[in-house]
Amino acid sequence: MIRGLFITVEGTDGSGKTTQIVRMQEHLVSLGCEVLLTREPGGTRISENIRSIILDPVYTEMSNTAELLLYSAARAQLVEQVIRPSIAKSITVICDRYIDSFYAYQGFGRGTGYELLEKITGIAVNGTIPDITFFFDLDPEIGLKRRFAATGSDRIENEVIEFHRKVYKGYKILAGRYPERIRTIDASRPADEVWLDVRRQLDMILGFVKSV
Repeated sequence: MIRGLFITVEGTDGSGKTTQIVRMQEHLVSLGCEVLLTREPGGTRISENIRSIILDPVYTEMSNTAELLLYSAARAQLVEQVIRPSIAKSITVICDRYIDSFYAYQGFGRGTGYELLEKITGIAVNGTIPDITFFFDLDPEIGLKRRFAATGSDRIENEVIEFHRKVYKGYKILAGRYPERIRTIDASRPADEVWLDVRRQLDMILGFVKSV
């Protein structure tokens, strides 16, 4: 039996994550993996309620500190209730956003110190780090145009473009800092071309897991 993998998917809004996540799930299931899809913030009853508060555009007065603590609370519940138990049962978990979003948005976007975020993250995830992370690399202005054309915007997406540029820069820095875990995928291409890269990376890590 293939052990449960923990795969996370990252990128600015509108980078095509949702489309590729569905393809990942279908591909992994075809190879005999049991797959669970989840998201951040969210994935549990508690975390989904926290998500509704974080993203609701009406809460314009939310402080940066409150925001990062709410994200961390939602993450802690998801890890304990869903991610760790699933991996232990040899279920592969694909999570739409995880710790790299936290560092990119709350760290680089909001300007909160990395050391503080790292300490809070350590408590929230308790050593649960992804086996592989896909970063869908797309200029944030292009991504937001795609996103707004598809649906309405939430509180985070309503931030000024400079905020989203900082987030994007943060993702690029993180990808350079953790190249073995974070695989950068050029998301400016057609979805089928993007998928070819993603599938190649998935097959590589599955081949490694089968061999150990």
